[in-house]
Amino acid sequence: MLTSRRVVLILISFLLVLLGVRLVWIFYLTPQNIAQTVQGVADLRDRELDSEGLISLRGEWEFYQNQLIMDNNGALPSPTERTMLQVPGKWNGPPFGYGSYRLRVLVNGDAEQIYGIKVPMIPSSSELFVNGKMLGRSGETGESADDYTARNVPYTAIFASDREEIEIVVQVANFDDRLGGGIFGPIVFGDGISISQNAQMSSWLQISLCLILLVHAAYSVILYFMGVRQRGLLYFFGLVVCAMISTLIDDSQLLLVWFPIDNDWSYRIFYIVYLGIAGFLMQFMSYLMPGSGRKRGLRAYTTVCVAYSLAALFLPVNWLTRMDALHTIIIMIPYLVISVLAFRSVTKGNKDTIFILMGVSAVTFNIIWGLIRASFWQEMGFYPMDMIAAFVAFASYWFKRYLRTSEQTVKHAMKMMEEDRLKDQFLARTSHELRNPLHAMLNIGHSLLRGNGNYDETANRENMELLVSVGKRMSLLLNDLLDLARLKENRINLQLRAVNVQGVVSGVLDMVRFMTEGKPIQLINRVPDDFPPVVADENRLVQILFNLLHNAAKFTNEGYIAVDASFRNGQAYVAVSDTGIGMNEDTKQVLFEPYEQGRGPIQAGDVSGLGLGLSICKQLVELHRGTISVTSSPNEGSEFTFTLPISDEDVPQDEVTREEVPAKALVMPDVMKETAAALLASGPELYKRDPADIANILVVDDDPVNLRVLEEVLAMESYEITKAKNGNEAIAILATKEWDLVIADVMMPRMSGFELSRAIRERYKIAELPILLLTARGQPEDIEAGFQAGANDYLVKPVDAMELKSRVRALTDGKKSFRERLRMEAAWLQAQIQPHFLFNTLTSIAALSELDTVRMRTLVEVFGNYLRASFDPRNLERIVPLRHELDLVRSYLYIEKERFENRLQVEWDVDESIHLTVPPLSIQPLVENAVRHGIMKRVGGGKIRIRIVEYEDCAEVRIEDDGVGMDESTRRRLLDDHGGQDRGIGLRNTNRRLKQLYGQGLRIISSPGSGTTIIFMVKKAKF
Repeated sequence: MLTSRRVVLILISFLLVLLGVRLVWIFYLTPQNIAQTVQGVADLRDRELDSEGLISLRGEWEFYQNQLIMDNNGALPSPTERTMLQVPGKWNGPPFGYGSYRLRVLVNGDAEQIYGIKVPMIPSSSELFVNGKMLGRSGETGESADDYTARNVPYTAIFASDREEIEIVVQVANFDDRLGGGIFGPIVFGDGISISQNAQMSSWLQISLCLILLVHAAYSVILYFMGVRQRGLLYFFGLVVCAMISTLIDDSQLLLVWFPIDNDWSYRIFYIVYLGIAGFLMQFMSYLMPGSGRKRGLRAYTTVCVAYSLAALFLPVNWLTRMDALHTIIIMIPYLVISVLAFRSVTKGNKDTIFILMGVSAVTFNIIWGLIRASFWQEMGFYPMDMIAAFVAFASYWFKRYLRTSEQTVKHAMKMMEEDRLKDQFLARTSHELRNPLHAMLNIGHSLLRGNGNYDETANRENMELLVSVGKRMSLLLNDLLDLARLKENRINLQLRAVNVQGVVSGVLDMVRFMTEGKPIQLINRVPDDFPPVVADENRLVQILFNLLHNAAKFTNEGYIAVDASFRNGQAYVAVSDTGIGMNEDTKQVLFEPYEQGRGPIQAGDVSGLGLGLSICKQLVELHRGTISVTSSPNEGSEFTFTLPISDEDVPQDEVTREEVPAKALVMPDVMKETAAALLASGPELYKRDPADIANILVVDDDPVNLRVLEEVLAMESYEITKAKNGNEAIAILATKEWDLVIADVMMPRMSGFELSRAIRERYKIAELPILLLTARGQPEDIEAGFQAGANDYLVKPVDAMELKSRVRALTDGKKSFRERLRMEAAWLQAQIQPHFLFNTLTSIAALSELDTVRMRTLVEVFGNYLRASFDPRNLERIVPLRHELDLVRSYLYIEKERFENRLQVEWDVDESIHLTVPPLSIQPLVENAVRHGIMKRVGGGKIRIRIVEYEDCAEVRIEDDGVGMDESTRRRLLDDHGGQDRGIGLRNTNRRLKQLYGQGLRIISSPGSGTTIIFMVKKAKF
């Protein structure tokens, strides 16, 4: 907001700038010299007309009153009939009459010199004679009103003379202007070029100003007809047109020169135009500053202007001239009123109004200088800068307002788009929040109806309690919306009484304690036992505290949530603080708006619900005549503080206290009752079955009720259910075992179901781990987004239990088939003993039969063991003992050792007592690959090392060789499922099976010439 002092300083600075520009214009751009005339003689013999330019002929002129001397063929009356008068100035005597002014100008008498004379406006007619010849006139002079023609325009005359004395005679007649007769402006003498240029410059300045004003008039008309038809545009157009006409009747009187307008109509146009400027200016400013004045006063002023204009059209001119003072007062009113209103508007905070104040000041400044020019400084020519500055200021205000309006329009459009987005989000959230309990109710009922003949009264009672609780939850979701509507319509009545804050806080903390289970969060009640009671509706106070504590628990992962209370000045200050994620400024600004759930990056994806809690909380506090505020910074927690009036009464003795009744006896919002019940009912019990016979399903949902429902629905099938409350927890659980299916809700905090699907697809292909998404949104674009994220199937809530079980069965059967295919592929690959290996082994046996029969018999025995192990049915199982796999590896290496002898060195680093199970045919293909494609590619052979390192809950299997190694592209191609089929089939199969079982596959370390190391991790068997 601009202070009065600052506005005055700005205005003074602006006027000083205008003054500086005007003075520069006067003294440097349009200078004039003065020649003092004495006794009707101006001596210019020592003056250089070419360099001095314009010379104002001021001083004593010979005046012959009531004589038109040039009508007597130039014969001068006797000297006794003449007087000396000052020019500029009035003649002596009555205003009406006629006379002749005579001046002798002494020059050097240059025959080549061209002279010029500029005659100003002379009321009401004039004729210029030089050396006896008429060179110019305005109207016609005469000795009576009937003999003369009034016309008041300036004119110039250009002539040549070789005389040393130039006689100038100006005959004047006035029978209309009651202000007086005479020559009121200076007659300017000089060389012809300077006089012509001065006259042309004055005319062009007026035309230029009119062109500038015409541009303003044009765009106002264009905007009016092309856009919204605002009356302000018409007012501005009228103001500009009147300003153009006033410019054309000033100085050079171009309008009177261009058109045959007589003297009477020139007066009438003058009066009407200036009234038009005043009236349109008042209307325009009233439009720009609505509410700045009274409409009745504006209508009265407009009426006066219209009435005066009509009078100017029809009344005699001499009547109008008698009312000049009234005319001046009327046209000055807008400048005074608008200046005051604009000044007040600026000081009240409307900064843009400073442009209006500057524009009005520029016009007023121009009027003051006009009076100075008319009274004391007639040599001053036409000056357009003040009017240009004024209209630029007015246009600046309008354009500033237009730009601000456009900006506000864009903001409103953006707000409407945001409101539309919030509406869509609200509808989606409402659908989700209503479909979730509906989904739970339908499936709980379905599981009760299809109990497969097993009657468990305890379980059925728990399910029925959960069913009732979920139904209440759905009801209360709708009640939240009704509460918001009632608050907006002020239809909530409070049951005010003295309430014990400490007891209520303790009870509400117990309500939200279930939300902190599994989190390292401490709930602290710091309200003193002797804290005075407050005036409140206890049920609504519980609702306020619960909303704040629920919000704190939702966004706090560790630390504490505390409630403090203090009182001062008859008000209780209750503060709920936490060490949660905090919030940024954008979030704080919209925090208490309905349906808002935060816009900052910290809150992105971390919210659920309808976004009504804090809005309802704020309105309930205000109903208690209190206030609520929040202080928070990102990653530094938040503190909500609300006030309530201290009660003058004590809490009734029969009121239930915290010591007498547990917290659950307090009024608890039912939505929390069923949520807590759902969490308590959804214990961590898992169905204990043989993992080899059942499918492992990971269920991910932030709603404990939904987790419980899915567990109940799938409990009758042969599934082992593991639950996760969010996507991050699910990602961590994935690596603990082999999973057959992931069932995930789409709308979850922190990580949505879509994001979880994409994260899973980075580790598992679509056939390796199926994903079933559940959501309350069933639009085609939502389903498409689910499949693009990597989901195998998509179900819309509420889900029919039979359909859900059918989909789950299909997906788990598909996963089982894929797993079996991998094992069969591994067994088939092992069974496909390559002909050259078989031929080479038989050749070795044949050779040893002639050289060493003992070695031959041993080789035959080992070869038999190798064949039996290769075709062992246990190779079709998911896992086998480590000993079984190592026996196959030893048989293979013994055969290759007998064949290559010293070219193959084998080193074992294995603890034989380790209890470990591994996927069948997982180590042998790696060893065979190292021998065939690594060591044997070198002429001198090399060494292979089999090493198993035992850790606490897992073991690391390493196959190392010092063979030829491989480059990076080859290494990537070996494990690429889309790579060629000529090599690496065994490695890819092993890699996929390890991922299925342990969540991670093979890791290959190799470089050309440096050998290769292949590593994989296996979980230790639990006994």
